[in-house]
Amino acid sequence: MRQISAEVLPAHHTSSYVASRPWRERLALLLESTGEGIFGVDMAGACVFINQAGAALLGYTPEEVLHRNMHELIHHSHADGHHYPAAECPIFNAFRHGVPCRIDNEVLWRRDGSAFHAEYSSYPILDEGRVLGAVVTFVDITERKRAEELLRQANDELEARVAERTQALSNALAQLRQLSAYLDTVREEERTRIAREIHDELGSLLVALKMDVTWLDRRLDDRPQLKCKCHSMSRLIDTAVDNVGRIITDLRPSILDHQGLWAALEWQAQEFIDSSELQCDWRLEVDPATAEPPPPQAMAVFRIFQEMLSNVARHAQASAVRIRIEAAPLQLSIAIHDNGRGAAPNAFESPKAYGVMGMRERAGHFGGTVLVDSAPGQGTCVRLVMPLIPAMAAPQPQPQEVLLP
Repeated sequence: MRQISAEVLPAHHTSSYVASRPWRERLALLLESTGEGIFGVDMAGACVFINQAGAALLGYTPEEVLHRNMHELIHHSHADGHHYPAAECPIFNAFRHGVPCRIDNEVLWRRDGSAFHAEYSSYPILDEGRVLGAVVTFVDITERKRAEELLRQANDELEARVAERTQALSNALAQLRQLSAYLDTVREEERTRIAREIHDELGSLLVALKMDVTWLDRRLDDRPQLKCKCHSMSRLIDTAVDNVGRIITDLRPSILDHQGLWAALEWQAQEFIDSSELQCDWRLEVDPATAEPPPPQAMAVFRIFQEMLSNVARHAQASAVRIRIEAAPLQLSIAIHDNGRGAAPNAFESPKAYGVMGMRERAGHFGGTVLVDSAPGQGTCVRLVMPLIPAMAAPQPQPQEVLLP
């Protein structure tokens, strides 16, 4: 092992670095036993000592480095080649301003003109408060930087792939929502068509059958048994007419087309009260300045309201329900609160909660939200909040090909 001679430490700095020859020898052994580069500089930035490992990293022998300005020798330029002023050098600032530093984003330059990524630390050497110079340790971190760059590239590639995949999934979800809205529109149109055909065809047949039975009844005064049979048939026809009317209303409530959403909501609420026999507190408040929403949105709101009431009737096991419908010019709010058995919040987020899922999809198509607040034994509150859009701005769902990633 090469040892640093006593001459390496200037005589006028001897008292600052070591106190005696044995300590100088121990210091020399310590410097040569480490794999890190270590050198010291005086107040002028000249090298006063350097170990063998440090000189080898720089491509010099220790003797070639001694007494040379270290900034000009190994730290004169940035990684991109432009000049690195000595006034900005963190190594020199350690003895100029007494500020230690640890840097890992710069390069040092070898004898052959090549640079390597280095991590270095510079600490001032003090003697009774007086700065005598600085000691610098440095290591070659080129491999570490290369590994970091490879990791960064891998992360960038992964993030790009995740972003691409996320965008594809977002597009697919948007397409599925558009498809769902389109299917709702087609379903309502089909219900309207079926309701119209039932009304026109089956309704007409039942009316004709009722007239024929009435005609027979008038001609059977001398046949009491047949006359009684006609009365029975007439009652069955009346029942069929009522059932047909109920089916037509379920398929497409005519009140929605003829009197608008607010009348349809009021009618549906009253129907629910009459059929459920629950204690009901309900109120409908419509600002006079609020216009009727366009038919697609009106139908969506009506179907959501029907589903809210249906859930109360089927699942809540409630004895009382409070219904609040508030319509302002720009926003509609519907809240239904029952005192039933309630459920855990995650029950309404289940993939099998098709009713809640359907309400949210319908509401989301028109920019609305469906919020559910429930707890076991505390009842359930379902709230629809939806902006009211002008009739001219109503979206018209169109079929689109759905491409799943």
